[in-house]
Amino acid sequence: MAAENPMESLQKEATCPVCLEYFAEPVTLECGHNFCRACIAQCWEGSDTAAFCPQCRQTVQQRNLRPNGQLANMVEIAKRLSLQAAKGTGGDGVCGKHQEALKLFCEEDQTPICVVCDRSQAHRTHMVVPIQEAAQEYKPKIQTQLKTLRKEREKLLGLKVTGEGESQEYLKQTQTERQKIMSEFQQLRQFLKEQERLLLAQLEKLDEEIVRIRNENVSKLSEQISHLSELISELEGKCQKPASEFLQNVRSTLSRCKKRKLQQPEEISPELEERVSGFSQKTIALLEALRKFKDTLLSALERKRGEPLGAHRQANVTLDPDTAHPILVLSEDRKSVRWGDARQRLPNNPERFDTWPCVLGCEGFTSGRHCWEVEVGDGPYWAVGVARESVGRKGRISPSPEEGIWAVERWGGHFWDLGSPVTPLPLSRAPSRIRVCLDCERGQVTFIDAGDEAPIFTFPPGSVPGGRIQPWLWVGGSELSLCP
Repeated sequence: MAAENPMESLQKEATCPVCLEYFAEPVTLECGHNFCRACIAQCWEGSDTAAFCPQCRQTVQQRNLRPNGQLANMVEIAKRLSLQAAKGTGGDGVCGKHQEALKLFCEEDQTPICVVCDRSQAHRTHMVVPIQEAAQEYKPKIQTQLKTLRKEREKLLGLKVTGEGESQEYLKQTQTERQKIMSEFQQLRQFLKEQERLLLAQLEKLDEEIVRIRNENVSKLSEQISHLSELISELEGKCQKPASEFLQNVRSTLSRCKKRKLQQPEEISPELEERVSGFSQKTIALLEALRKFKDTLLSALERKRGEPLGAHRQANVTLDPDTAHPILVLSEDRKSVRWGDARQRLPNNPERFDTWPCVLGCEGFTSGRHCWEVEVGDGPYWAVGVARESVGRKGRISPSPEEGIWAVERWGGHFWDLGSPVTPLPLSRAPSRIRVCLDCERGQVTFIDAGDEAPIFTFPPGSVPGGRIQPWLWVGGSELSLCP
């Protein structure tokens, strides 16, 4: 049998047989056995006279408890020796409660413990194994997880590098595009500035020519006016004199008046007039071209972004039953309208269309940018757009901007804008859903195919005057629905 470790023997002697931990304030009974004062007091609790020793069961007197100072000192020495031994051997740490080396591992609590903890009530029934054995058991599991985590880290590092590379490429592309945009717009600004300079220089020459002619004419007219004023003054004075004096040199005076020749001012030459008129026409054409260029650029940017510039606000449009023609039937949620089977008996209020099968939206817009979408399906006859609140409701009306209606329509297999219903719109496909974009500030309405974001038609800025503007639908034997 192997000899017992002296350190373990010392720890055993310094351990209370009741709590199995180091003695705390040890006392000695008559029989010679030692216990913690608190432990023996707990054992004898409820007994007023004789009691038994918990270890040898010998009867002893409860009050005859002698403090064992030597044992207390030995316990402190045992604790220090245990701590030094643990530090000296490079052990797995020291128990914070017992200052003993952590040589065991509790499987149930999943924590390292010392030999004193193992004998205590807290761990007595637990599965306990040597700490090195437990480490050997868990180390492969930890290494497996470590391998998995390292792989995941490598994968994430790869994704990070790839993402940074892609981001860098995208940044290079955006920088290239930025340079292109800056270069093109710089050239455009220089071109426009040069054209502005040339036009203003031409205007300056025209101004100088006009001012020269004006100054020469003013000078000549002023000279003639002065001469006439002198002659008038002379004649007025002659008329005031007696007949004898009045008739002196009268023929000479009349001759001077008759010989006087009025010099007409220099007229604006046809050439100069033609230059001014031509320049005016040129300016009008140039400004119109610039406006069209701006609108074209704006439209292209809107298509690129998929929505009109200026953040059009999505409007929740509902239909106004008080404006609907009697042949039209509205859904309960007032989001759809269709051609009915028969004319309904409805009050002929001032708001209601009585001839054209039209209906207005309840919402009216006086400012801001708003848009909504209308499902037109494959119906052959319909029109979608906006109308002035004061649009005519009674009798036959001509849906057109002149009547206060701006819309696009489908009729006879073709699509038209109500502004110029002579030439059909060149659409590549029949839209099934149309987005109506109203810009009250610019007085403009734009129609977009909501399916592929292709432009349909735009009434130019200023087409829609101020005032309250409402959604407008014309239904011709089909059904139209406002999209949510």
